[in-house]
Amino acid sequence: MKKILIIGSQGMLGQELVEVFKKDSDYKVIAWDKKDIDIANEKEVMKKVGFTKPDVIINAAAYNAVDKCEADAKEYALAKKVNGLAPGYLAKAAKKNKAILVHYSTDYVFDGDFGKLISKEPAGCTHSCATCSLHDNFQPEIGYHEDDLPNPISKYGKTKLLGEKEVAKNMSSKGGSAYGGKNYYLIRISKLFGKPALSEGAKKSFFDIMLELGKTKKEVKVVDEETSCFTYAPDLAKKTKEVIDSEKPFGIYHITNGGSCTWYEAAVELYKQASAGGGSAYGGKIKAKIIPVSGAEFPRPAKRPPYSVLVNTKLNPMRDWKEALKEYLINSKLQAPNSK
Repeated sequence: MKKILIIGSQGMLGQELVEVFKKDSDYKVIAWDKKDIDIANEKEVMKKVGFTKPDVIINAAAYNAVDKCEADAKEYALAKKVNGLAPGYLAKAAKKNKAILVHYSTDYVFDGDFGKLISKEPAGCTHSCATCSLHDNFQPEIGYHEDDLPNPISKYGKTKLLGEKEVAKNMSSKGGSAYGGKNYYLIRISKLFGKPALSEGAKKSFFDIMLELGKTKKEVKVVDEETSCFTYAPDLAKKTKEVIDSEKPFGIYHITNGGSCTWYEAAVELYKQASAGGGSAYGGKIKAKIIPVSGAEFPRPAKRPPYSVLVNTKLNPMRDWKEALKEYLINSKLQAPNSK
């Protein structure tokens, strides 16, 4: 039996990881949240992990207040501890105890420069188009691949990139400078949604916020920018287990649900599905009108990458985000206190 330590166990992702691994009798699950360990305290991490001696450590804990981090020096310092340094401490503990480490990062480690992304060519391209057949039946998937060079444009993104580097440095005997270290999986995700977290003060998902606004507002303005992918927490938890169970090569993975969209396009699909029946727990048909606006309509301290689709080149793809959204709405209906 493998002993698996899940940190951030009451978060949106952490609770799903606990549920998935507990169903497998081959795993003994140890679930820790904020009250159980301060991952920003290196001595505490080394002591508690050393005492527990897990075979696998999954770090689902993170600081995700993107704008607070950008505007407040104290919040930025906290984000650097939780997102940047703490993963390094967990990596040290994992290496010392010969454990596998799974750590989650974000699409916000990229700058979203669309011009660079669309310039990608097929392997072997010489730019001599008249005599070249490489483009025949070639449909490039525009987005960031696992080996693309990160370049964050926000303080939050910088803290997450620091975490990636700390994991690689502390897990690899050679320093991990090329992210080719051993015994760790670095999984980048984007726009996480799912059942609300159990931990106090946890951030709500975009879809939860949109459903609440749809009940109380006649018009809802939504930014029609920042194209990326959504990631459904239950699907991510299952895929994480799949990666571990199948002993995939260690390194970086991009795991999101299929398809991409802007925030506005996501809100339109949400209200469409909810009004069709999936969201009856929120008051039946949502009548609020969705108005697309530019990011300038809602000035925010932190810059967001305008295009940050994560391309998965290593794993079987997950279902489309619209299918996952349907399941999310059905589960939300079942969990709503006044639903029948």
